[in-house]
Amino acid sequence: MYKAVRARMRALVCGARAAGSDAGMVTSEYAMGIVAAVAFAVVLYKVVTSGQVSAELQDIVKRALNAEM
Repeated sequence: MYKAVRARMRALVCGARAAGSDAGMVTSEYAMGIVAAVAFAVVLYKVVTSGQVSAELQDIVKRALNAEM
C-alpha cells in the first residue's frame, strides 16, 4: 500500500511540474508587454490631448452639464 501511494504521489508531483513549466510568462514577455502597454498609453495620450479631440471632449462635458433633467 505504501509503495502504491508513494508512486501515485510521485506521478502527481511530476505531472504538476510538467504542466506548470510553461504556465505564465517569462521576464522577456513581461518586458515586451509593458513596452507595448506604455506605447499604447503614449499614443492614446497624444490623441486625447490633441486640439480637435480636446475640443470635442470639452463640448461633450459642457452639453452633459447643461442638460435638462
